Amino acid sequence: MIKKDKEKVFGGEWSEAQLEEFLVDQDYPGETANFTSIIRAYRHMMPASFADFLVLLKEKGGDLNAKNEAGETAHSIIASHPKGAEFAALLKEAGAL
Repeated sequence: MIKKDKEKVFGGEWSEAQLEEFLVDQDYPGETANFTSIIRAYRHMMPASFADFLVLLKEKGGDLNAKNEAGETAHSIIASHPKGAEFAALLKEAGAL
């Protein structure tokens, strides 16, 4: 039987290099790079790491109000999720409209 070489780790502090891996530099069909970055970070991070990511995104000149082609912001999508309230609040605190 093959042994797993890595265990899943949840929580904990993320390094700046790890956070930077979530910064997407190209647009995807129907999404801007910043929109994709925020949604990916939301799906993979705990709230504290997500807050750190939003600071980094802003420092790099990112748009916290980025929209998809349907005109939805990352905030509006996250806020609509049953467990997204804390993440949506962090986006607002960071400056999202």
